[in-house]
Amino acid sequence: MKKTLLAEFTAREGAQDEVARLIGDYALEVREEAGNVAFDVYTKAAEPRAFWIFEVYRDEEAFQAHLNAPYGGPFNAALTPLIEEDASVLTFLDPLSAARSE
Repeated sequence: MKKTLLAEFTAREGAQDEVARLIGDYALEVREEAGNVAFDVYTKAAEPRAFWIFEVYRDEEAFQAHLNAPYGGPFNAALTPLIEEDASVLTFLDPLSAARSE
């Protein structure tokens, strides 16, 4: 079963451009992962400092490989002081069809 999630965070005032650069570079690396299906980065139209990343991985194993990628730690270390939250807020998603079959 695919692993799907929404990661969100808010750039600190004045850090939006640096956050956009960091997440843009990171997205290029994540999209090259064998198990990555989607890594789409958005900002909220009414609040451009709010970033939303829609992520889909082939399965749990691919998601775990993503978490253990060598560039993830340095990305998070660079991102954390630039955002308002302590870390990205993750929301794991299930397809409606999976919810209906239970």
